[in-house]
Amino acid sequence: MSKFWSKRAHQLDPYTPGEQPQDQQYIKLNTNENPYPPSPKAIEAMRLASDELMRLYPDPTARDLKQAIADFYTLDYEQVFVGNSSDEVLAHTFVALLKQDKPLFSPDISYGFYPAYCSLFNIENTKIPLADDFTICVEDYCKDGGKDKGGIIFPNPNAPSGIALSLNDIEIILKANPEVVVVIDEAYIDFGADTAVPLIAKYPNLLITQTFSKSRSLAGLRVGFAMGHPDLIEGLERVKNSFNSYPLDRVAIAGATASIKDTKHLDNTCQKIIKTRERVSLALEKMDFTVLPSKTNFVFAKPNQADAKKLYLDLKEQGLLVRYFSAPRIAGFLRITIGTNEEMDEFLLKIEKMI
Repeated sequence: MSKFWSKRAHQLDPYTPGEQPQDQQYIKLNTNENPYPPSPKAIEAMRLASDELMRLYPDPTARDLKQAIADFYTLDYEQVFVGNSSDEVLAHTFVALLKQDKPLFSPDISYGFYPAYCSLFNIENTKIPLADDFTICVEDYCKDGGKDKGGIIFPNPNAPSGIALSLNDIEIILKANPEVVVVIDEAYIDFGADTAVPLIAKYPNLLITQTFSKSRSLAGLRVGFAMGHPDLIEGLERVKNSFNSYPLDRVAIAGATASIKDTKHLDNTCQKIIKTRERVSLALEKMDFTVLPSKTNFVFAKPNQADAKKLYLDLKEQGLLVRYFSAPRIAGFLRITIGTNEEMDEFLLKIEKMI
């Protein structure tokens, strides 16, 4: 630790991303990247945007992208916010929309950036235990009408479990907490779950965040967005313009705009991943893994006849990366990103030999 660090820097507990080793070529099934390329229309749009106008600042409102998102989800322009990755959008959400003097409610097993942001912004985090089957206990979020909460946040589908809540359950939480913002992180929504966007018209306390990194294969572009009531979006804009008025560059705006308009490419890519996910889940179950029901581009699986950490290390030794978490309740599980059929065949072959 440096003596030049601020007090806050000393107190932080940063998020740890999936490892990106450079010592050899790996089959990467550890960071939930899409194995298929982005829309060709997005690639072409980014190429065309890389011209002499790069000398100028980009549109600070990213109007074209916001309008394309609004059109895709049948929303108004004023109901959309965009930022440099959904992580940045979430960070602005913590500052703009959560009550700083009351605890944020979130699942105890969930996205690791939530407690990291609580640490950064000095917000108390009340972690609500998942049920024994790793589902979110809806009733645990509905007990006080929101009076003792600073906000609620959870991914849907959840990560790393991959399990999705129904829209009915989400609506129960929204109805029970009218005084606080409920943030639903839909990073993996396109892989089989139902988006809560239709509920925005009924619930002014609902904010939905999404990303271009997963289903649209643009993790390298870093574009995220939020959707909600115009009052919530205005709060995000105020924070964004107090932090960085130009979070998205010209290339990112062009690529993301073309990507969201290419619905055929999105559907084709997602269906391929879903089909492979179901095949891999069945294969793992036949090898005596407990596989949680996934609506994401990964599976969360527990080997019942082997040690998960040892499998992770052995796979890494053989050039294949999966994600292992050491937290007590999930230390027996591996999170396995769905790759191409060829990559998953190699993964299953290696696992079968190890088991």
